[in-house]
Amino acid sequence: MSADTTATAMTETELAAFAESVRGTLDRHWPDPPAAAGAELADLWSAAAEQGWLGLGADGALAAAVAAVRELGRVACPLPVLDAYAAALLFAPDDGIVHRITTGEMRITATVPGEEATRAHHLDAARQATHLLAVPPGAGHARLHPLREVRDTPGLAVPAWSEASLGDPEQTVAVDAATADEAVALLRLQLAVRALAAAGRAHEMAVEHAKERRQFGRVIGSFGAVQQRIADCQIDLSSGRLLVDDAVRAFERGSPDRLLASEIAVEHARLRAPAVQLGAHHTLAAVGYFEEHGAPWLFRRVHGDIARLRDLPHSAGGVADVLVEGAGSLPAARLDATGEAFRTEVRALLARFADRATFSGATLDEDVVRAFADRGWLGFAWPEEAGGRGATLAEQVVLHEEAVYHRAPVGRALGAVMLLGNSILRHGTEAQKDRFLPLIRRGEMAFCLGYSEPETGSDLASLRTRAVRDGDSWVINGQKLWTTGAHRSNWVWLAVRTDPDATPRHTGITVFLVPMDTPGITVQRHTALSGEVSCTVFYDDVRVPDSLRVGEAGGGWKVITDALAGERIVMGNIAAALHRQLDDLLAVVRADPGATVGPRGSARRQRLGALAVGVQANRALVATAIRAAAAGTGARVEAPMAAVMGGELAEEFGEAVLDILGPDAALSAAADGVPGGGVFEYGLRLAVTYVIGGGTNDIQRGLIARGLGLPR
Repeated sequence: MSADTTATAMTETELAAFAESVRGTLDRHWPDPPAAAGAELADLWSAAAEQGWLGLGADGALAAAVAAVRELGRVACPLPVLDAYAAALLFAPDDGIVHRITTGEMRITATVPGEEATRAHHLDAARQATHLLAVPPGAGHARLHPLREVRDTPGLAVPAWSEASLGDPEQTVAVDAATADEAVALLRLQLAVRALAAAGRAHEMAVEHAKERRQFGRVIGSFGAVQQRIADCQIDLSSGRLLVDDAVRAFERGSPDRLLASEIAVEHARLRAPAVQLGAHHTLAAVGYFEEHGAPWLFRRVHGDIARLRDLPHSAGGVADVLVEGAGSLPAARLDATGEAFRTEVRALLARFADRATFSGATLDEDVVRAFADRGWLGFAWPEEAGGRGATLAEQVVLHEEAVYHRAPVGRALGAVMLLGNSILRHGTEAQKDRFLPLIRRGEMAFCLGYSEPETGSDLASLRTRAVRDGDSWVINGQKLWTTGAHRSNWVWLAVRTDPDATPRHTGITVFLVPMDTPGITVQRHTALSGEVSCTVFYDDVRVPDSLRVGEAGGGWKVITDALAGERIVMGNIAAALHRQLDDLLAVVRADPGATVGPRGSARRQRLGALAVGVQANRALVATAIRAAAAGTGARVEAPMAAVMGGELAEEFGEAVLDILGPDAALSAAADGVPGGGVFEYGLRLAVTYVIGGGTNDIQRGLIARGLGLPR
């Protein structure tokens, strides 16, 4: 039997109702984490059978089973729901075993003890179980052993783990390697889900504590260090939950990537759940260290479940093993049918220009840009009267993802659409639309952004460059920093202060489109670590006609935020770039695995696996941020989480490649025979910008913290 023979997937509303019913049952039998010290698991087991939790495997309702496991993790309860689910994969529905497990007549706990084991160790819930489900770590036989001489082994886990001697098998069934791996994957997923849920509950307690606990005359949630830590924990938890959900959907669809998707979720939990738990304890401080509080019991559950993952090996290996020894990439992060159909079209065009691919986002290839323009892809989300065709959000995301992944030299043309065109469409005059939108649609709008200043980086509302009205013109004085590409731009999208006394500060800002050859503009070039040229631009009595003002005077903040809203489409660019780098790295590694990452279990393989998990987690966060933006919720927390993770993963990726491939990865494209053609060296130099651009990661973490209800 296989997990892809499932019933119709439950809707989100149905899953929420089911989770609520699980919470109601737990309230009666295991109400909170401290109940782990004395609650009677046998009563809950009977209730679970009555409620149908143990029959979810027979129904193919994996999402519901995982929802139940999440609720169990929140109260530090080890009821083995997915052990029963795995049994439904291994035994035929008509031999009576599955029915006995579903009704609670037979209570099983599962592990991977080996073919001829007579004892089992580190068992959860064995005191209340009647049988052990012994799953082979590959092709072999699954066996149901009656449990004999069960003995608790006191230690970190509460309730305690047990060891037991095993009676002769009452039931044996031959299983192939794929089925065995699937069963073990579900057992591993259960531990990961439970550990993440336990850590998540501790994190929730920490957030609430940070809103109330006062030190030095302030609530501790207003301290920057506390906000930064809580934001990191939220990123880890949110991405972990999304990876689990992706794995569940992969099982429900019968995807060939389901084992890889599951192992990615498990590995993420193994790496991050203990860190989240520690972060929660750090915030809770002494309050959360004593056993009257729930945190110590959640701590035991997190670390105990993560430790048990070593008892459940499967033949497919870890994330790195699957990727290195296979030929594929990460599981697809699919959008809707319209988006995926368009992806095929975009890839076909980009394949024609594969020889034009370039690392540098500053490069623009006129032939590629013309091909995009001829197909109407520049501004294709605009309404028909503006030259567009109302393309969907999914199509816009696909266009940017594929262009970045394939390193198409069209970045500046696409940026003009998102950062200028959309705002001109909403706020520009008819004359401005007639003048600039055709330029943007043809990919001929060479522009730069005039935002940052010596005293204004992430805090754009504090900008000081002034514009003073003089008849039908404005006179601008000031200085802008880090104006990328100003030396080759024809226009600058310039934010200036037109009302120095406005309250709040952002209400006195106005936006202009200024020709870069206007008298009074001086450009000073600087070469960045990435090799890209950024500029300091001085504005000395620069006279600009009022006809080049975009939006209302003093209404520039709305114009800017609408322009930045375009970043919801391009926020996946870092994830797409890292995905491409990962595939480049895999190509190098697969050519000689022994020399690059070594055998299974080696430190370099594990580091490669961690990179792959990080890239997939970032892709998951990007996808949910895009969905939140499309739903109109603004992605207030989701977008900063994706930005923080992507920025820091880029730096981690660059460092890890040097560790995996050695000094050759630090050579540029100008050297001969460089692995990856120099992409890894360039990627490391570029990575620093990702934690700075669009607001530093420190600022982004502050946005996450405030999104969770912490004060400024």
